[in-house]
Amino acid sequence: MTDTTDIPLPLLVIVDAANVVGSVPDGWWRDRKGAAERLRDRLASEGLPGHPNPVELVLVVEGAARGVESAPGVRVVPAPGSGDDRIVELVAENPGRACLVITADRELRGRIMELGAEVTGPRSVLGGTP
Repeated sequence: MTDTTDIPLPLLVIVDAANVVGSVPDGWWRDRKGAAERLRDRLASEGLPGHPNPVELVLVVEGAARGVESAPGVRVVPAPGSGDDRIVELVAENPGRACLVITADRELRGRIMELGAEVTGPRSVLGGTP
């Protein structure tokens, strides 16, 4: 039997769907759920670009995008209220775990950095191409 207590958990990557989708002016506002599904599918197929190690991808959705389902490789977490509050909760639920949040929201950045998470912007998942 293998002792798994020393195996580190993969990097937890929490994606602020509303913020990432909203960073590209491609008409997402006409179909918020569809835009979140496209982001989920992109994450499922590409993972976290430039990151060779395994990651756990979590996509936090809110509002009209709450009906988006999880896909292989991407767990979708619907926020019952504010997506920002749910992201903070997810970070707080994983103390001591390496955590990266993808958002450009300045207020959210401050809140999660206080909890020890790292932050990067939407380009980290979108690259130069939306």
